[in-house]
Amino acid sequence: MNTEIITAGVPLAEAKKALIMIHGRGAGAHDILSVAKYLNVEGFALIAPQAENRTWYPYSFLVPLEENEPSFSKSLDTIHQVVVAVQQNGIEKENIYFLGFSQGACLALEFTARNAAKYGGVVAFTGGLIGDKVYEEHYKGNFENTPVFIGTSDPDFHVPVERVNASEALFEKLGASVTKKIYPDMGHTISQDEIDLANELVFSKK
Repeated sequence: MNTEIITAGVPLAEAKKALIMIHGRGAGAHDILSVAKYLNVEGFALIAPQAENRTWYPYSFLVPLEENEPSFSKSLDTIHQVVVAVQQNGIEKENIYFLGFSQGACLALEFTARNAAKYGGVVAFTGGLIGDKVYEEHYKGNFENTPVFIGTSDPDFHVPVERVNASEALFEKLGASVTKKIYPDMGHTISQDEIDLANELVFSKK
């Protein structure tokens, strides 16, 4: 694939589990990888694709989908290619985890909802499904109780709580086990409490 990929943790060929980490707008793969040191991911392969020009799509995640093309589709394809590469190394979907912050959280939610299956887990630090509305016809599959954690601030300048709530409802409809936590005036950041909940809910399985 053409996308730059930064890896850490256990080499993919040796790992039993993989965490795909998706950075936010204006950040990079190294930034999101730095979050891993706070997570219970010993033994995981850590894989962070790098977005071209540090953005997965140019405009807000709330504009009509076509306004973010072709970047939006290319970014979904990048995540798909990473998943395929992980599977080619013998790691099953149920041992593949996704984590993203902000724009990366939106992309993590969007990709997994379009390809719902029993994954290891999904962590979205401040994000929601992408588009001017939630297009239910775009999403298919069954998460089979995959643990999903979504944390966000109220208010958040980029991500309205209404979209977070709508995303939670869609994931539950697709069979995910969703935990959502809304933090008053947290700001656009990742809190220690979110890290703790991600570890407890998603990264606690041995």
